[in-house]
Amino acid sequence: MRFFPALAASVALALSGCATLPPVEPSRPASAGAVSSADPRATAAGDAMLAQGGSAVDAAIAVMLALTVVEPQSSGIGGGGFMLRADGANGALTTIDGRETAPAAATPTRFLDPQGKVLPREVRVFSGLSVGVPGNMALAAKAHAEQGSLPWAALFDPAIALARDGFTMNRRLHESLAQNKGRADRDEAARRVFFGADGEPLPIGTLVRNPELAATLADLAAGGPGAMYDRSADELARWIAKETPQDGTMTPADMRGYSAKSRDPVCAPYRTYRVCGMGPPSSGGVAVAQMLGQLERFDLAAMGPGSPQFWHLFVESQRIAYADRELYIADADFVVVPVSGLVDRAYVARRSALIAPETTMAKAEAGVPPGAPLARGDGPEEPENGTTHFAIADAAGNAVSYTSTIEGAFGSGLFFGGFYLNNELTDFTLTPEADGKPVANRVEGGKRPRSSMAPTIVYDAQGQIVIVIGAAGGPTIPVQVARSIIGVIDFGMSAQDALAMPFIMSFGDSVLIESGSALEAMEPALKALGHSAIRKGSPPLKANALRRLPTGGWEVAVDPRLAGKLEYK
Repeated sequence: MRFFPALAASVALALSGCATLPPVEPSRPASAGAVSSADPRATAAGDAMLAQGGSAVDAAIAVMLALTVVEPQSSGIGGGGFMLRADGANGALTTIDGRETAPAAATPTRFLDPQGKVLPREVRVFSGLSVGVPGNMALAAKAHAEQGSLPWAALFDPAIALARDGFTMNRRLHESLAQNKGRADRDEAARRVFFGADGEPLPIGTLVRNPELAATLADLAAGGPGAMYDRSADELARWIAKETPQDGTMTPADMRGYSAKSRDPVCAPYRTYRVCGMGPPSSGGVAVAQMLGQLERFDLAAMGPGSPQFWHLFVESQRIAYADRELYIADADFVVVPVSGLVDRAYVARRSALIAPETTMAKAEAGVPPGAPLARGDGPEEPENGTTHFAIADAAGNAVSYTSTIEGAFGSGLFFGGFYLNNELTDFTLTPEADGKPVANRVEGGKRPRSSMAPTIVYDAQGQIVIVIGAAGGPTIPVQVARSIIGVIDFGMSAQDALAMPFIMSFGDSVLIESGSALEAMEPALKALGHSAIRKGSPPLKANALRRLPTGGWEVAVDPRLAGKLEYK
């Protein structure tokens, strides 16, 4: 191995076909930095960068690239993401928007047939209609130029080795391939990598090699992002265009014109802390701020996580926040988004007043925050699924919270250069109008679709970074993040215990509770509080976090729901 021992050991373990992966180190000294991701091989890639003296940004890029190889169902260079970067010395926070964009020729009726009806799912998702210009490589290049320490090419070494030399098929990837046949295997090149001659996913424990991806990563390492946005622009655009049945197709100009953008973070107080997240086109920062702000007037610590009343209040806060999300959040380059009004303390207090401790409210409606635009409609959109999050801290105390996605599991199913292309454009609202009113998140050329991603950094009263957190799981993401922050701040939990808390979420007038969790025993009490439409399920939850320890080091937390999924047998 040409890189550091931590990564070499991780890759060697993968090649050996061991039944389980090494346990996550529960804590790391501040001088070593820390990495939390959804796959130990990606974590090891980030650790290798930190061991070389790299910055949190360097480590985050290496993690993103490694996940392209070992977690192809969730994220990678064929998709996009959002990055928060916090300066450990002065607390300065910057954010980068690497969200995908629609082709310039895309129209608001992209997902409608000639009669104005929504196209069948297989047409709108499993085709070039759903593919936006990938943003992760532009995001990585911008972040590295501003806060990278190591040479650009060095960040690719772990991912190239994993793709070239092979990685072991774990249970999670195998099951995802099996559950998404018809999508993951729609391209012959993908079948050659992940499926056997019998058409079934390669068995758990199989060594998987992806030489085409290794070559793509080597080109990017040598040539920078121009290898994707310039030299491959013609071929990639043609590949997507030939799979696009209608509306504006992607062009080389769309590829060459893409840029990752600096955005203003969304920050709001919560008790004695300051919680900061991503602004539009992400809805995550606003939703997390609203949920926490609405709950601040309640003594959650006294209730505790075993109280049905706490979970009732939490559900009610979700209903309010998501009502605002649907009406107001979209790409702020195209529509007016009243971000400051949505997190305004007085507005949030008025919205909180709708929450009653002993009963549910009537149907949650969007409010009218300061600066709200004229009336808008709210239309349907595809559920989000394929996403990953990683949290990084370096020896200097800088932190990165980075959420990356290709939208659904295996994205559009289109496979190019050894990686899956996203289906992010189905995050746009499928219909451009509702009740005669324009929908803020409708498709428009060059626009970025709304997202639920919620990379978050929490500061204490002294301005010190105390939590670096984010999650995967589509619309559940802001709920996972807010729940975990409450767990740490109000309930005094470790980050690991906070991520393990049960999950509950409002979907309109119905409530989903996590199967097998402590919430099942609370169902009668929740129904007595007015939550009559309760269903059970196992939503795709996956959160990662770092928590600063009193000693100054870092607690590394990984969602325990991944336990067993990362095994090799």
